[in-house]
Amino acid sequence: MYELPAYLFWGFLESGKTTLIKETLSQDYFNDGEKTMILTFEEGEEEFDKEMLEKTNSFVIHLDKIEDFTKEFVISCQKNYYPDRIMIEYNGMYQIEGLMDVIDETDIELYQAIVTVDASTADMYMKNMKSLFVEMFKMADLVIFNRCDDNTNVGSYRRSIKAVNPRAQVGFERADGREMKTEEMLPYDINADVIKIEDDDYGVWYIDAMERSDVYDGKVVEFKAEVRRSPKMPPGMIIPGRKAMTCCEDDITFIGYLCRLNQTKSKTLKRILNKEWVTLTAQIHVEYNEAYQKTMPVLNAIRIEKAEPPKQQLIYF
Repeated sequence: MYELPAYLFWGFLESGKTTLIKETLSQDYFNDGEKTMILTFEEGEEEFDKEMLEKTNSFVIHLDKIEDFTKEFVISCQKNYYPDRIMIEYNGMYQIEGLMDVIDETDIELYQAIVTVDASTADMYMKNMKSLFVEMFKMADLVIFNRCDDNTNVGSYRRSIKAVNPRAQVGFERADGREMKTEEMLPYDINADVIKIEDDDYGVWYIDAMERSDVYDGKVVEFKAEVRRSPKMPPGMIIPGRKAMTCCEDDITFIGYLCRLNQTKSKTLKRILNKEWVTLTAQIHVEYNEAYQKTMPVLNAIRIEKAEPPKQQLIYF
């Protein structure tokens, strides 16, 4: 047939998917006369009115269940309606595999995956359905928290997403649609000669250094970490980091940055083993690295000494 660009709007019921689709269609850059098929798998409080659909050259097809979304269905839509693009409104309670299998079998090309989150109910979903949230975050190109207020913990939410998907963009909007300021008060002095990262603040530093690496370029940091080293790693390299729980006990990952040891002043280095705890002082250099295959922080060790493990060894987001 022909390539059919698709935009996935994914989130729990009443998370703002329909509103975002309508807002997107109304934008000049999108309302360009092309025919849009809105494929929805749910019916919420917000609906697509006839006038809006006519103005934006759009139409809606509602499917009662994911099983109705098949290769044959897509081909039929292409032959009967000839849409120029699809906007898929998908419920966060559904598994994504079935949808993606059909996309892979057809001429649909997924251009962007957008996850919407109602900030007023986010904590409840995080507590009771975190695995579903994490599944959405892992795939998202953009995550939008709407209905935010001054009590919304934007820093914690951003770190939770970046921990599982560093490439995702994260935005926050107030109930009136205004963009929310998201500058976070850091729990350490970023302008200190040596930035000392407390045990509980490692996750904050790790994500902030990933998001704003240019701010940390050339800075010296000190923190406690567990060493990862392997014969497969280049000589003189380790990864100091911490274990982090991004979802549940079955979803624990080790997070850390590569660290060069060639300039360290420590005399205990040769006795430090894999999985041993150390206190590391290092200078951050932001550079392209083949291991990352992108530009990321790389640490140059200044001093490294053995240390006792922290009381809480696991990082939570």
